[in-house]
Amino acid sequence: RRNVLAVLMSIELMFNAVNVTLVAMAKYLAPAALQDDISSVLTGQVFAVFVITVAAAEIALGLGIVFAMYRTNESVDLSEATALRN
Repeated sequence: RRNVLAVLMSIELMFNAVNVTLVAMAKYLAPAALQDDISSVLTGQVFAVFVITVAAAEIALGLGIVFAMYRTNESVDLSEATALRN
């Protein structure tokens, strides 16, 4: 049995791992001492904010789907989500 909420939490964990990677990439790819403009220094942070925004939209949509699944099936199990199959 696969729970939809556990899948959503796993996706959020992966998004947060991407955020840590982006910030680390910005820190070590081009050190701030060698850069003159601030835009190249903050590239990883800007990407991380963008990923956080996308993750927030994804979790809002995912929770809406979870609520709709629970109302129709009385369950949030992925193996019972067969409404879109042929």
